[in-house]
Amino acid sequence: MKSESIYDTYDRKTNLHFDSRVVHGALGCEPVTGAVSFPIFQTATFRHRGFGLSTGYDYTRVQNPTRQELERTMAILENGEEGFAFSSGQAANMAVFGLLKPGDHVLLSDDIYGGTYRICSEFLRQAGCKFTCLDMGDPAAVEAAIRQETRMLFVETPTNPTMKTADIRALAEMAERHGLLLAVDNTFLTPYFQKPLELGAHIVVHSGTKYLCGHNDVVAGLAAVRRKALADHFRLQMKTRGNGLSPFDSWLLLRGLKTLSLRMEKHNANARAVAEWLKRHNRVKKVYDPGIGGMLSFELDSEEAVHRLLSNVNMILFAESLGGAETLITYPLTQTHESIPCEIRQRLGINERLVRLSVGVEDVRDIIWDLKQALES
Repeated sequence: MKSESIYDTYDRKTNLHFDSRVVHGALGCEPVTGAVSFPIFQTATFRHRGFGLSTGYDYTRVQNPTRQELERTMAILENGEEGFAFSSGQAANMAVFGLLKPGDHVLLSDDIYGGTYRICSEFLRQAGCKFTCLDMGDPAAVEAAIRQETRMLFVETPTNPTMKTADIRALAEMAERHGLLLAVDNTFLTPYFQKPLELGAHIVVHSGTKYLCGHNDVVAGLAAVRRKALADHFRLQMKTRGNGLSPFDSWLLLRGLKTLSLRMEKHNANARAVAEWLKRHNRVKKVYDPGIGGMLSFELDSEEAVHRLLSNVNMILFAESLGGAETLITYPLTQTHESIPCEIRQRLGINERLVRLSVGVEDVRDIIWDLKQALES
């Protein structure tokens, strides 16, 4: 069927700086009406103009103009070939791991989000794949762990929740030498602070729920790739599994992205100030601070102190997520990393004294005051 969509041609806006790209996106304005806020195409199906003629859209499971605007915007922001918007971050990760075949082996960051570990321990094993978790910040250890059947490196940097970092460029060079795919979870830093595809990664994924949305009102996953063959894989995954993001949620993410630069600057400034304050507090024994972005974790001197902190914060919200405008405090042991075996958690420092903080965009004096009164109550 011949496609005649007016949405097929768009300006990738490579001549604009990042702060302008997040505001204007791919098409930016809707081309027919000129609507400055790209519309929500809340429809399941599309009318054909005649036999053998298509507007370029047939069924929203396959493609929708609102989702396409978001996907193209993400491709622009990450400097990728194409972008894809999924129903959750885990759906995006499942599409990444869908590249593996029975017998394949994947190397992952050892300190990784519990849901990603669960995909590997439950689903990849059932599919006949193998995985090894190790410190991706140690290139020699990574190289030594590569096997003949290794197909992929999957890295979080910074990691969740102990904020370990890895050299993406060094891992990309290693992947190139060994003919491996390199996938990077860029949720914590976003393309504002880090662009994995420019550093040589093949795939970048996000929980779009977090900083990209920025308002704790969407569950979404995003991916961008720099090879057409990988784009074909992701497109088929979405078409077959039916896990594309809804038009309304796509619109909410487009709206959130417009303030990404502003929000990330504020998150970063607040997090640095909070980290410095925590390092001076006598109840805080260790601070995990990557030095950039809005995330940090810290270990207190006792489990009892953690329970008091979580129970007594006022403005700060005890909740399981990150990246929104509000400061959220999370207990990885029972929330984000309950799927990780106990012995692995303890080895990584994910113990009963560790808490994770997603530093919001409130006045930093109020964030610090709330931590102080909760720690000293």
